[in-house]
Amino acid sequence: MLPSSVVLAATTTPTPPLSDAPDAQLLIAAIVAIASVVVLIVVAKFHPMLALIIGTGVLAAVALVPPADALTSFITGLGSTFGSVGLLIALGAMLGKLLADSGGANRIVDTIVDRVGAKQLPWAMALIAAIIGLPMFFEIGVVILVPIIILVARRTQVPLMLVGIPALAGLSILHGLVPPHPGPVTAIDFLKADLGLTLVFGLIIAVPTLVIAGPLLARFVNQWVPIEAPVAVGARAGAAGEARGADVPARTTGGSTAGIDAEGTAQSRDEIDREQDEERRRTTGAVRRPSFALSILSIVLPVVLMLIRAIGELTLEDGSNTRTVLDFVGSPTVALLAGVLVAMLAVGRASGMSSTQVNASLGSGLPGVASIMLIVAAGGGFKQVLSDSGVANVIGHAAQNSHLSVLLLGWLIAVGIRLATGSATVATVTAAGIVTQIGTSLDKPHLALLVLAIGSGSLFFSHVNDAGFWLVKEYFGLTVWETIKSWSVMETVISVVGLIGVMILSAIV
Repeated sequence: MLPSSVVLAATTTPTPPLSDAPDAQLLIAAIVAIASVVVLIVVAKFHPMLALIIGTGVLAAVALVPPADALTSFITGLGSTFGSVGLLIALGAMLGKLLADSGGANRIVDTIVDRVGAKQLPWAMALIAAIIGLPMFFEIGVVILVPIIILVARRTQVPLMLVGIPALAGLSILHGLVPPHPGPVTAIDFLKADLGLTLVFGLIIAVPTLVIAGPLLARFVNQWVPIEAPVAVGARAGAAGEARGADVPARTTGGSTAGIDAEGTAQSRDEIDREQDEERRRTTGAVRRPSFALSILSIVLPVVLMLIRAIGELTLEDGSNTRTVLDFVGSPTVALLAGVLVAMLAVGRASGMSSTQVNASLGSGLPGVASIMLIVAAGGGFKQVLSDSGVANVIGHAAQNSHLSVLLLGWLIAVGIRLATGSATVATVTAAGIVTQIGTSLDKPHLALLVLAIGSGSLFFSHVNDAGFWLVKEYFGLTVWETIKSWSVMETVISVVGLIGVMILSAIV
């Protein structure tokens, strides 16, 4: 097996590059292109998709790639990435929206919270976030969970950070490390990593990372940011314009902020539940909440199918009938599709929604992820030009001479792009594209670990250039400094602990 500290050796013959430029010029092209993407996103405030497209043009120009060849390469990468990853993003968004509209997500939260005491609440919130975070994107999970976190903290008189940090950690870890989230899936696609191994290793690393960066870290964060839950979501923040231009509105339910009525009077949980149920009945047609068991089934089914496939890959002979079936049903697209179809009956129709209302809910989940799909696809085009121009080969040789662990190198590249752009998705997509050629020399287990190293690096130190930073700040009613001492520290701990987990596994497998 290949240890993580191995010096990389080229094992494949690369295809002829599109550019005849010297290696030094190709490296300069990569640096200038990535810098262009960073400047366009951070300084010029361009949409990441446009920044990646322009950055690809800069790459091609400096690397002396013929424009027609660069365009063909970009479109090829964009199309293949959209086809392999875009569908997963769409299916995940559909599943998450249906769970929210039917009341299935709230059913899971209420069932778990009702069965634990105040001391176990941080662990319960971590579990809730991990469960809900499986099919949902981070932003959607925040919108669903934060009002509930604040309500739970107020009802139990538990400090906000003791329940908030575990929940945020659960959402963030799943988003960065576990398929079928877009970051890990994109990296798997770029590096041709094994889905089953990446999923198994990701879950193995996610559990201790969640324990450390969730309930355990929350005790320290509570000392650094000793605040109680605000009466209204975002009430403590004051003017949201400190260090940025626009406010993020508080999430409301039926015209009033979760946890208070229209006059600002604290509501009981039963009153809030009734308001939420009435809002769902009016807007989605859900007349009752689906059961806990059916809600859980809809969420975990795709992961279970992918895990079964992974077990089949380890225990069954390649080419056998059973192995062929498991490979099909456990593929991410089929597994997520199965989850959506089951959810249509288990939580959609079970909540009283008609077929038309279920389909409307599924469709309404797509507009919110269109931007993510386009960013990921554009990143695929950028990666393809990096590879076809010969830049990826040069970076691979440079990494070979650097004597750095390939896992540490992937993590460092993702950290740099994350700090510069603020986007975990852009960091994962770009870093995976840069190390594509390096990955050809790794065996399956270490290729899967490279995906997780990149995913861990993409979560490092969220700050003021990250939309998630402002989302957490506004919903929790924090100042900028309080957000750094809580959210930013938590993200950094997740990233570092994730890397440590990757390194430990690399010494074992």
